[in-house]
Amino acid sequence: MPQINKTLPPSVTRLIDALSQLPGIGPKSASRLAYYLLRAPAEESVALADALRDLKARTRLCSVCQNITESNPCEVCVDSARDHGMICVVEEPLDVTAVERSRGYTGLYHVLHGVISPMNGVGPDDLKLRELLARVSAGAAEGHPVREIILATNPTLEGENTASYIQRKLTGSGVRITRLARGLPVGGDLEYADEVTLSRALEGRQAM
Repeated sequence: MPQINKTLPPSVTRLIDALSQLPGIGPKSASRLAYYLLRAPAEESVALADALRDLKARTRLCSVCQNITESNPCEVCVDSARDHGMICVVEEPLDVTAVERSRGYTGLYHVLHGVISPMNGVGPDDLKLRELLARVSAGAAEGHPVREIILATNPTLEGENTASYIQRKLTGSGVRITRLARGLPVGGDLEYADEVTLSRALEGRQAM
């Protein structure tokens, strides 16, 4: 348990503890953020609290692509102008935003919400893989088959293993399986790739 600082009011200590639970935020950064909010106008703190409340109350996962959305299905999945025969598989919702910035992709998405990582106790059943396989099966059964699956997991060991697992599961399905070209740096995250690199990676995707 964290040591209680008796020189601080309990409300401040609770806020610092809560902020320090966020990724990349240590105790010192959490303290600076807490004191910033203390000095900020009341409406700024209230706006932050309202945004956090709305985040949990209004967002959900799209029942089709598993991306974060406020409407179900999401705006991308219901967009008739997009290519519904192509699905780009990514690890996290922020990766969808990254690919969209490239302006070089007009298909649909599927968000796994992680990667297979036995070291961290994450297996295939912990990801949105069943939903992806179900989309492929449903498309074939309903007469609008998926033509291509683009595996856009990050070029890390876990990302590569996850991509290989998906490829094996879709073998024999008749769907073309491609991987983003190696314009992306090995060990890097899709989220931080620039628009040109992502666009070229999409254009140069390769069959697996």
